[in-house]
Amino acid sequence: MPETTRMVLAGEGGQGVQAIAEILAEAANEEGRQALYIPSFGVEQRGGVSVAFLQIGDHAIGSPKFLRGDVVAALSDRAVRRIAPYAGPETTFIYDSAMEGVADDLPRNAARVMPVPAMEVAKKEFQPRVYNMVIMGALIGATGIIPLDRAKTALEKKLGYKFEKRPQLRELNFRALERGMELGRGGMGGGLN
Repeated sequence: MPETTRMVLAGEGGQGVQAIAEILAEAANEEGRQALYIPSFGVEQRGGVSVAFLQIGDHAIGSPKFLRGDVVAALSDRAVRRIAPYAGPETTFIYDSAMEGVADDLPRNAARVMPVPAMEVAKKEFQPRVYNMVIMGALIGATGIIPLDRAKTALEKKLGYKFEKRPQLRELNFRALERGMELGRGGMGGGLN
């Protein structure tokens, strides 16, 4: 894995892209690592593409900007088109396999293009609301960027107030995260080259 892992995540507003980035950054900080997260929202008032730029490393991160991501993940068809330019020959590009009509928009220059059946799994095994947890688990499983226990701790920090009101949500989110990790490991063989 590179010294600093650069990630670009994108999806429609409300899909939880920013939450994923915040949780991963928090987990990295809890691990004693450096994390830099920058949100970017579409100009549309509703329904715009939301993009999160995240860097995680073991040393100080020199610049918030980068041209190519080591990992690029798209949660919607518009997001594929929006962030495909961040893919390069070292990039793992992750997208939801339920998206139709994106084949022509997927980056041809990426090292790996990894479809993940996140929405299908969320609907069949859990509920659609934990879709972003399945995606986050796939990112963790594909990269090994943070340990699962750190992700759960960060998720608890972010959503603990909801978990206290409805304890079953904790288990639901944790299981979706674990299932996503299985998907990420299965598609990647356990980590980045």
